[in-house]
Amino acid sequence: MSGYPWEKAVEKKMKILVVGSGGREHALAWKIAQSPLCAELFVATGNAGTAKWNVPIKANDIDGLVKFAQEKNIDLTVVGPEEPLSLGIVDRFQAAGLKIFGPSKAAAQLESSKAFAKTIMVEAGVPTAEYRTFTSKEEARAYIGQIGAPVVIKADGLAAGKGVIVANLWEEAVEGLEKIMGGAFGSAGDQVVIEEYLEGQEVSLLCFCDGKTAIPMVAVQDHKRALNGDLGLNTGGMGTYSPPPFWTKELEKEVIETIALPTLEIMRKRGTPFVGVLFLGLMITSEGPKVLEYNVRFGDPEAQTVMVLLKSDLVPILEACLTGSLNSTSIEWFNDAAVCVVMASPGYPGNYRQGIPITLPDVKTKDEVIFHAGTKIEGNKLCSAGGRVLGVTVRGENLSQAREKVYRLISQINFPEAHYRTDIGLKGLQEGRTIT
Repeated sequence: MSGYPWEKAVEKKMKILVVGSGGREHALAWKIAQSPLCAELFVATGNAGTAKWNVPIKANDIDGLVKFAQEKNIDLTVVGPEEPLSLGIVDRFQAAGLKIFGPSKAAAQLESSKAFAKTIMVEAGVPTAEYRTFTSKEEARAYIGQIGAPVVIKADGLAAGKGVIVANLWEEAVEGLEKIMGGAFGSAGDQVVIEEYLEGQEVSLLCFCDGKTAIPMVAVQDHKRALNGDLGLNTGGMGTYSPPPFWTKELEKEVIETIALPTLEIMRKRGTPFVGVLFLGLMITSEGPKVLEYNVRFGDPEAQTVMVLLKSDLVPILEACLTGSLNSTSIEWFNDAAVCVVMASPGYPGNYRQGIPITLPDVKTKDEVIFHAGTKIEGNKLCSAGGRVLGVTVRGENLSQAREKVYRLISQINFPEAHYRTDIGLKGLQEGRTIT
């Protein structure tokens, strides 16, 4: 015992519930299951990869989840997806006297409303793109005509990571506006945020937060486009790698001091302190780091890469966030690189096939993991059951080795007609040096 306040709370073995069914939730469950503090683990609803822990309750069934947590005397619930957070699952659990990791409904607006997020950025003095919000399609179209392209158009509400359109031409901008405000994302597109286009390196920095302290995780670079070379349609994410070669401790310090901490301070002053994972979507511009967006949970597929690089036990870190003692918590990371490659169903992100039989190799090391996302068991067979199906994730001594290992592992997976990018992490090597 080192005397941290949270250690008194986690001495006993815990029953832990993970909410969600994607690759992120499999990664969280995989990491939590390794904790000596975890006595029993449950995942709602889970997938084929978490089958031994699954309970048949959907992530947006808040009543069902509260009831289950009460009946099973769950000691800690960890929320994966953004939807239940935006629905107020944390408020409901806390009202029932249940411990849960994640932001309140009010704090989750940082992700559930792009317009709210921009308001917070302005109040906090956080560097971000110039913007305007619109509820009128005609006014939005006129504004696009006024500022021209390139331009970024965002659905205000939650759109499963697909509600952002980067338009390089005026025609693309108008078409994107029609798509978003024309009902492609339901009510999420009733209001749009139109931003100036920022140039630079895009990077994700996830931070553990206890309301006043923010401790960064390893920086991750995502690949949103469906095809090699960052071409094709936008997706929920086709793969990630860490660390990006341009990321430095100095840059990390700047982001924490000028973005993360001012954001936490404003949220606290508003009476809605942020506790959970603050996901900073950043563009590293010639003028310095600027915020593209906030998310309020572990990313997917960022979490897969982050979890294989996290050396420390995850459970005490989550507890420290909840007890406000993060500033006295030490977090260790493997001094390695990691790569996650998403294997998707043929046709994704458009209409895709389901029910494709999959055969996986037997992986026995902790530095190579096949995280499940859209999978299910039919009969005794593993089958695809979604767009993004697997997150093949490895850790290596450097980025070159990690890339080599991940694609070697993919070659051992029998997933007919699977769609995946072959250039995940390649931009990290092309930046001029291999990460060691």
